[in-house]
Amino acid sequence: MKKLVTGISAAAVLSATAMLVPGSALAVDVMLTDYLAYLEVKHDGQPVRIERIQDQENVLNDGFAKTSRKCPPFCIQPMKVAPGVTTVGEAEIFRFMERQLALGTGMLIDARTPSWYEKGTIPGSINIPFTVFSGDANNPETIAALEKVGGVRRGEVGAMTREFEKAMAPLGLFGANAKTDTWDFTNAKELVLWCNGPWCGQSPRAIKGLIDHGFPPEKISYYRGGMQMWKILGLTVVVPDSEKAVALKQ
Repeated sequence: MKKLVTGISAAAVLSATAMLVPGSALAVDVMLTDYLAYLEVKHDGQPVRIERIQDQENVLNDGFAKTSRKCPPFCIQPMKVAPGVTTVGEAEIFRFMERQLALGTGMLIDARTPSWYEKGTIPGSINIPFTVFSGDANNPETIAALEKVGGVRRGEVGAMTREFEKAMAPLGLFGANAKTDTWDFTNAKELVLWCNGPWCGQSPRAIKGLIDHGFPPEKISYYRGGMQMWKILGLTVVVPDSEKAVALKQ
């Protein structure tokens, strides 16, 4: 909690200084929001500051500057990927980072394949490829991933217990809607999943895989903008392979 408060306080102080003293060395012309200059998250145990590129002439010159890709497979995704799942933007991501991610009650998941992840990711993210969440129920990688997001494998469950849970699930009582024959997601973490952008189907597939395994959709958020919008807005990206997850702003 201390880390969270410190991050918010520092950002608030910097924001206030920038607004009140335009000529100061601390002035930030390109803020995250109208009240937040920057925030800090942990990535692989190292602090990383999330901020925007201050050069207002900066443009993208990599693959994320492209406007068109062959569809299929690179087709525009809907705003609503599944019932119960919330679609979020960057401001909501910042709030999630300051709260759930900082407190350990949430996870930011880069659902892309490792080759994409290794090129750069959003700070604070962990890489769990969409193929893992959409894997078979007996797949060891899938089981490990479901446990990582807070799922608990159930032992033998009596038939009467399951019948009761199925009856209570539509009513949202006794946590029954977070339980399946195999899994108990009652204490699962809140998740935000993302991939390359509105034209990328990797995180939607991961979300559908999670739901198929019984993960509660109301605990899932979908960052549709993904890496393309993150980079278009000049936000900090980290390269996981770097020694100290040094922030890149390009």
